[in-house]
Amino acid sequence: MSRVFQDELRLLGIQSSPSYVGQPEGNGVSERMVRPLKEQLLWLRTFDTAEDQRVALQAFRRDYNENWLVGRWTHRTPAVVRADQGSDLRMAA
Repeated sequence: MSRVFQDELRLLGIQSSPSYVGQPEGNGVSERMVRPLKEQLLWLRTFDTAEDQRVALQAFRRDYNENWLVGRWTHRTPAVVRADQGSDLRMAA
């Protein structure tokens, strides 16, 4: 890790948490989320302004959370999974 990079993290108040060799799973979850975002939105469109891109990203987020069926969650939407987890947490309390 670069000393300059580490200094920048400290300046910004960010704690460094590097991955261990042979343990790439930590990045896999976020990379799997970014992939459909790139394939379904960012690689297909160009945006005239940052505001146009922000609005498109918000629309994508709503569509993903409310409509996309995700295989690892037994083909449920992220919104349904969150609701189920909330009810599970209430039942455990």
